[in-house]
Amino acid sequence: MSGTGADGERVTPQQQLTVDYMQMAGRRSNVHGLVEVDVTDARERIGTIEEETGTKLSFTAFVVSCVAATVDEQPHVQRYRDWRGRIHEFEDVDVNVLVERETDGGRIGIPHVVRQANRRTVRSIHGEIRRVEADTTTRPEARLAGVARSLPGVLRRQIWRLPQWFPTRWKRLAGSVAVTSVGMFGTGTGWAISPTNYTLQLTVGGIGTKPRLIDGELRSREFLSLTVTFDHDVVDGAPATRFVQRLGERIESCHGLDTAATG
Repeated sequence: MSGTGADGERVTPQQQLTVDYMQMAGRRSNVHGLVEVDVTDARERIGTIEEETGTKLSFTAFVVSCVAATVDEQPHVQRYRDWRGRIHEFEDVDVNVLVERETDGGRIGIPHVVRQANRRTVRSIHGEIRRVEADTTTRPEARLAGVARSLPGVLRRQIWRLPQWFPTRWKRLAGSVAVTSVGMFGTGTGWAISPTNYTLQLTVGGIGTKPRLIDGELRSREFLSLTVTFDHDVVDGAPATRFVQRLGERIESCHGLDTAATG
């Protein structure tokens, strides 16, 4: 069951699940890459789209679209190895993303799976994220947290071994890759490093301004801090490097934004 902190405040079931998740994910062979990506053009394009349509466009939806398209091109980065050593590779890219919602205690990020994100437009992903933000019904993960609360700790933590035991069931429950937008809770540059149960996780940090040489001239540009985490037991260094490079190219080329105003 849930416990209490040093000041006597009760730990919620969802917080306890997070603690369990971190303990189990920390046992994986995670490798983290800290990169910066120039998002000046993408942010300007999103601003133009918002002016033309009169509606906001989620930057997270844009990043999710870029990740899904890159994974679709290089599906080996969402492979999973089960307890028998068999490799599972999926065609659809289901992205687990943090969506910010209002609660009684303020705004928090909750997990939501964008299904078949590799087959979706930026506008479609944006619309789904906005619907989840506005949804006031009880989320499935909240019900899971309530059930898990009654389990002993040793059993409760086994929930997070599902990717290694039954990868297909894990994908159905929590998606095949993850995008965690810690940058939504603050401003400025900075990276976050976190254990993960996914073969691939992208942690979106802050955005800062710095000079970049373009056509022989130094120009002020906006750079996004990204942490790309791989399970090294499944993904080797060279493929991981190629994925990060291709992802950066997609973000900097404003992938998917050419149709975001209409589709």
